[in-house]
Amino acid sequence: MPTVAPVEVDGFVVRAGYLKETAFFASGEGDIVLSGQGETKLKPHKAGLLAAEPTIDGKGLITSGDDGCIFLSAADGSSECVAERPRKWIDLIAAGPSGALAFASGRTAWVRFADGREKEFAHERAVGGLAFAPKGMRLAVGRYDGATLWWAGTDGAPVELSWNGAHLGVSFSPDGKYVVTAMQENALHGWRLSDSQDMRMTGYPAKVKSFSWSVKGRYLATSGANAAILWPFFGKTGPMGQTPLQLGTRGDNLVSAVACHPKEDVVAVGYQDGMILMCRFEDNAEVLLRRPGLGPVSTMAWDADGVRLVFGTETAEAGIISLQD
Repeated sequence: MPTVAPVEVDGFVVRAGYLKETAFFASGEGDIVLSGQGETKLKPHKAGLLAAEPTIDGKGLITSGDDGCIFLSAADGSSECVAERPRKWIDLIAAGPSGALAFASGRTAWVRFADGREKEFAHERAVGGLAFAPKGMRLAVGRYDGATLWWAGTDGAPVELSWNGAHLGVSFSPDGKYVVTAMQENALHGWRLSDSQDMRMTGYPAKVKSFSWSVKGRYLATSGANAAILWPFFGKTGPMGQTPLQLGTRGDNLVSAVACHPKEDVVAVGYQDGMILMCRFEDNAEVLLRRPGLGPVSTMAWDADGVRLVFGTETAEAGIISLQD
């Protein structure tokens, strides 16, 4: 039977996850709670925290805030300001390979390399999302009317992917063959990079605010409906012409967050009422991980072994769910 260990946090939980074995909870109030052998609370930003992302190696946590600073914090409680844009709100960040990171404000995105060098990428419209490719120093930028793919380490011309509308969150598939964006409208849009073929994923009653790739990238799990919608990406045409899986259907209660298991074809599904289910792809078998709480689940993440799940809500609730005693 899963057990839930509550963690005390203040405010909306922007991001929860793991720095190796240490769980972290980053709140909009600016606090970062680290839960390992004990609990440590950090407050690197002068005011609110807007975004948080663990580094690729899992050793650090990148955060940004309305103070214009980008901090890198570690599980030992240390924090360092690695970049700063005074008087700017930095609400978009991404972790890249070899210690690189990306951040954006307004119509400009920047990549900071591990040696401290920075490179600027200007766009005609506001940046809506950032993501690095699984291999190489390639950055995807979601924007109005499409996405732009930059090679951050060179001065080559970018690849422009077009589709009308505002493109917000962006992600590469784990095999690097596809780019998918969450749009301002209730839909996803994708491109097959080999030929820029468009892929529409529609039918959502609400905006897609959370998505997660399954192990080996066979499915993309998404929020935005009364079930977790999982689009298949294992065919030559991606999700086109294929029926998505619908897991954890719950009447009028919309899914607010999803997190695919790191080893099995299983997804954790968080809802607007705070409930969390674990659903299996094969037969939609369900396990209750958390009963309803005070508000929507805002973030979830598994540990590397897939035996612990951290979660946070919009209403200052957080915890660690253990599948094993």
